[in-house]
Amino acid sequence: MKRFLDAMFACFLLVILCPFLLCLMLVVGLGLGRPLFFRQRRPGKNGEIFELLKFRTMRTGPGSDAERMTRLGKFLRDSGLDELPELWNILKGDMSFVGPRPLLVEYLPRYDPTQARRHEVRPGLTGWAQIHGRNRLSWSEKFQMDVWYVDHATFLLDMKILLLTFSRLRSGGDPAEPFTGNAP
Repeated sequence: MKRFLDAMFACFLLVILCPFLLCLMLVVGLGLGRPLFFRQRRPGKNGEIFELLKFRTMRTGPGSDAERMTRLGKFLRDSGLDELPELWNILKGDMSFVGPRPLLVEYLPRYDPTQARRHEVRPGLTGWAQIHGRNRLSWSEKFQMDVWYVDHATFLLDMKILLLTFSRLRSGGDPAEPFTGNAP
């Protein structure tokens, strides 16, 4: 049932937001040039790899992420608008609206067996960890929340997470430090 609702709502939003998405594409194109989208391989349900799609927020070329980030990119990230193309990932079945956020493929061998349980469900546009602090959380806290979600996922919990997500969009702060594994 969750997959059906995800697909229907993603399709509905893509149709309704089409003019807005086209405007965002124009703004990103004028502000950052091509390509318009950031594409990256990420692990999904059962660790299967898919291509995540977001609006690009940084200039291409040399330099650190901070040096390549633009004001437009910061606005897109702070507002969550850079994530709107992930509606396509939801429609395709790679993602869900709610679930653990998809992390980097390079992290897969670094998970302990409990942390790897986050891949028992589809990754989400938002999740339990996102409404509880996003990048202010330690990796250990994020993984605990991801596994808690896997064990407690219900329709009502998903609705609660979606509602709380809108009130906490700007609380992400700085990007998370890379996950290096479970070494002390």
